[in-house]
Amino acid sequence: MQNLADYWSLQQVTTNLIVFMNLLGALLLGMVVGYERTFHGRAAGMRTYGLVCMAAAALTSIAGFPELWFGGHAPNIAPADPTRVIQGIVTGIGFLGAGMIMKDGLNISGLTTAASIWASSAIGVLVGVGFYASALLLTGLSVVCMMWMSRLEQWLPTRQAVAVDIVFQGGVIPQREVLEQAVNRQGYYIAWGSLTIKHQESATEWHFVAVAHSKEHCSSLPEISQMLADHQAVASFSLSYARN
Repeated sequence: MQNLADYWSLQQVTTNLIVFMNLLGALLLGMVVGYERTFHGRAAGMRTYGLVCMAAAALTSIAGFPELWFGGHAPNIAPADPTRVIQGIVTGIGFLGAGMIMKDGLNISGLTTAASIWASSAIGVLVGVGFYASALLLTGLSVVCMMWMSRLEQWLPTRQAVAVDIVFQGGVIPQREVLEQAVNRQGYYIAWGSLTIKHQESATEWHFVAVAHSKEHCSSLPEISQMLADHQAVASFSLSYARN
């Protein structure tokens, strides 16, 4: 009975209250960061971010009280190294973030979600070691970065890229100069290092990335598609923004 009572000693109860408050705070901060993903309909939302942040805080918190593990009945236990715990958390969350990254052709999605989940685990670590002000600051900076950084990117000068897949009519041999001039008239230039050529059943396929000369003076996807549709040498085509 004394061994059981040791699990409810004043020191144990006090420590559990500290860990409980850490877990609750980490859960709330993780949910704050995850709301932006939920708002934009991403697969990882408030629940995922809250769980990641809370779990990271839990693992970090218990590493700070090794003398109370197992009700204090393991006096010879080696002191826990919080840095190794943090290293394990970062590695584990890295695998979770990698599962969020999807590649479809030249488009890569999920990078922001993966990076923000990693940041959420760092918030949990800060809460776990007691750096509450730093955790609040990191939460605020993460939210600002995820919600408003895209607006800053739109305001700054950028060059959008378009992934172009063209299937030419059978027997047509594409001419580089003709295609390059047509793309230039739309306000783009071809990144020739991205060019891939396929030939099957007498039809030639060109896959490449066209980069805009400037954001203000380039054609939209509907305008480019109309130009390709009117071209007699083009049998079919596919256009998409090359995002990452």
